[in-house]
Amino acid sequence: MASSRAGTSSTGTHRGNRHGRSEEARQAVLEAADDLLAERGFAGVTIEGIAARAGVAKQTIYRWWPSKVDVLLEAFTEDMAEHLTPEDLGDLGADLRVHLARLAEFLTESDPGAVFRALTGQAQHDPQLATRLRDDHLSHQRARDALPLRRAVERGDLPADLDVDLALDRLVGPIYYRVLVTGAPVTREFTNALVAAFLHAWEHGPR
Repeated sequence: MASSRAGTSSTGTHRGNRHGRSEEARQAVLEAADDLLAERGFAGVTIEGIAARAGVAKQTIYRWWPSKVDVLLEAFTEDMAEHLTPEDLGDLGADLRVHLARLAEFLTESDPGAVFRALTGQAQHDPQLATRLRDDHLSHQRARDALPLRRAVERGDLPADLDVDLALDRLVGPIYYRVLVTGAPVTREFTNALVAAFLHAWEHGPR
């Protein structure tokens, strides 16, 4: 995961962002948080540990983020935007099959997926975190998940009055259910079957 993040410029100098943070140091902190959570679990991640792994001062992290939760939320949000923005292949079935498979792999096999599972577990005991995770972070991913459906509506492949929220629940809901509840495998066959069932229901359902 770490290698996929944006790095420094070719000269090796730090690039400040609009928050005045060194981009190189910021990325190092986010990568360290991801890696430590994957290795040690949520309880094992500390600001001290992140600072040591990232090679920055603890005070530097506290200037940028109030807590380890804020570090993990930013890391998770950036990873979702980078890896889970659906491609536009011009065909609804292909778009959905690729995106759902990528979503399943992200949630089950990647370090950011481990961050998501940890944050979701912690949110069960922290209503404020639950609200932030849902309203400030997952809502943006839900909008990205909807892109293949909205593009299909624009092309005329789906009706203009499609209930996008209900369609999303049918397509991605079972993936999250397996990841967070049953622990059952989320295979490519499973995600392809979700797409096939959705397309079949739309093509053969009442008009």
